[in-house]
Amino acid sequence: MENAMEASQFPWLTAMVALPALGAALLGLVPALRRSAGRAVALAVSAAELVLALVVAATRFDWSAPASYQVTDSFTWIPQLGISWSLSVSALSLVMVLLATALVPLVLVAGWDEEESADQGAYPALVLALESFMVVIFTAWDLAVFYFAFEAMLVPLYLMIGRYGVGGEAERHRAAMKFLLYSLFGGLVMLGGVVALWATAPAPGSRELFFRFDTLAQVSQSLPQGAQALVFATFMVAFAIKAPMVPVHTWLPDTAAVARPGTSVLLVGVLDKIGTYGMIVLCLRMLPGPSASARWAMVALAVVSIIWGGLAANGQNDIMRLVSYTSVSHFGFMVLGVFIGSETALVGAMFYMVAHGVSIAAMFWLSGWLSRRGGTQDMREYAGMQRVAPVLAGLWLTAGLASIALPGLSGFVPEYLVLMGMWRVSAAAALFAVLGVVIAAMYVLMPYQRVFTGAPAKGKEGLSDLGGRERAVMAPVVAAMLVLGIWSAPLVSALTPIANDAALGSPAPTASASPEGSSK
Repeated sequence: MENAMEASQFPWLTAMVALPALGAALLGLVPALRRSAGRAVALAVSAAELVLALVVAATRFDWSAPASYQVTDSFTWIPQLGISWSLSVSALSLVMVLLATALVPLVLVAGWDEEESADQGAYPALVLALESFMVVIFTAWDLAVFYFAFEAMLVPLYLMIGRYGVGGEAERHRAAMKFLLYSLFGGLVMLGGVVALWATAPAPGSRELFFRFDTLAQVSQSLPQGAQALVFATFMVAFAIKAPMVPVHTWLPDTAAVARPGTSVLLVGVLDKIGTYGMIVLCLRMLPGPSASARWAMVALAVVSIIWGGLAANGQNDIMRLVSYTSVSHFGFMVLGVFIGSETALVGAMFYMVAHGVSIAAMFWLSGWLSRRGGTQDMREYAGMQRVAPVLAGLWLTAGLASIALPGLSGFVPEYLVLMGMWRVSAAAALFAVLGVVIAAMYVLMPYQRVFTGAPAKGKEGLSDLGGRERAVMAPVVAAMLVLGIWSAPLVSALTPIANDAALGSPAPTASASPEGSSK
C-alpha cells in the first residue's frame, strides 16, 4: 500500500477530523480570540463540519452498498506495529457521524448564555476537540486508531464535567473523577485485548496494516479459541462500561447530575453509543465465535439493565438523574438487539442508537432549561409547569413519548424491530423486555404528572417559557423525531445489509473498502 493517496482524491474523512481539531487549537492558542469571539468561531467551525459531513453523505458515499466501507483515507503510520492512519465509513458509521455533527452546533447554540463573559470560548473549544475525537471513533478503520481516540476523548470530557458543570465544585470533581476511573479501567482492559491480538494472531502477508479492520477480519478468527475469548472479554468490559450496562453504569447518573446539559447530550446521545457500535463492528464482525458463546450472558445482562434502569429512574427526585437512568434502560434494548441473534433486532438496535440520540438530547436540554429557571433539579420543588411554561411542558412530553416508543415518533420503529426480532428467538426474553416497556411508560408519565400538571408550585409561578433561541434548538430535534417515526424506511434499508452481515449466525464478512477514496 502506498503511503500517500492518489492526487486526485481528497481525504474527506481526514479533513472532517482536522477541521474541528484546528478550530479547538485556534481557540486554545489565541486567548484574545477565545475570549472575544470563542462562541461564534466554534459555531462557525461546527456548522462547516456539518456541511462537510452532509457533502460526504450526499456525494461521496454509495448508498446502494451501505454495508461496505467507503470514502477511505489510508496511510501507513507506524508500520513496525501494524498501525495505519485508516478512516472509512459504512452506513452505520456515517449515520453516527451525521448525528454527532448535527448535535454539536445545537449544543453550542443551546448553551450560548452559559459561558463566562471573561472566557466565553473555553467550553466551546473543548466541544470542538471532542467533536474531532467523535469523528475519529466512528470513522476509524484501524483498531489502534479507534483505541487512541477511545482514550483521548476522556481529556476534553473530564474537563467539561469537572470544570464546566452545574453542581458544586466538589460534586463536579468527584463525578469527573468517577467517570475518568471507570473509562480508564475499561480502556486499559481493552488495551490488553489489542496487545493480545498483536501477540497471538498469525501474521498476514504484511504486518504493516495488521490493525486495519479488513486485515483483522481475516486473522482474528484464526486465533485459538481461548485467545479469541480473551480478546472478546476485554473488548466487552470496555464497551459495557461505555454503553453503560448494569452493574458498571453508576458513573452515568452521577455525571449527568452535575454536567451541563450540552455535555450530557454529547456524552449520552453520541459517545455512549461507542459501546454498542464497538459490539457490532469489533465483536460481532471480527469475533463471531466468542460473541455467540456469550450470547445469553449478554442477553441476561441487557434484560437486567432494562428493568434496573427503569426501576431506578422511577425512584429519582433529581430530574437529570432520572433522564440518565432512562438511558441505562434504553441501552439494555440496544444490547439485546445486538446479541439476541436476529437480523431484525440488530437493525432495530442500530436504528435505536440514532433515535435515542435525538430523544435523549431533547430530554436533557429541556430538563436543564427547567432546572436553570427553577434553580433546582429536584422535581419535588415543581408543580403545574404546564400552566407556567406550556411550550417547555409540551416538548418535554413529546420527547418523553418518543423515548417510550409512541407510534409516529422516533422511538417506535427501533423498539418494535428489537421486540419483533426477540419474539422469534426467545419469547421469555421478549416478555421481560415488554415489562421494561411498561416501566418506561411510568418513568416518563409519572414525572410529567409530578412536575407539569396541577397548580403551579409556590415561587415557581413566574418562570419564563422557552425563548426564541431555545425553540430554534428544539425545532430540528422535534423534526428529527417525527421524520424517524414516520419515514423510517430509508434508514432501515441502509442498516439492513449491515445486519445481514453482522448478526450472530451470519457468516463473517471480509471487510473491503470501495476503490473511491482509497490509496492503493
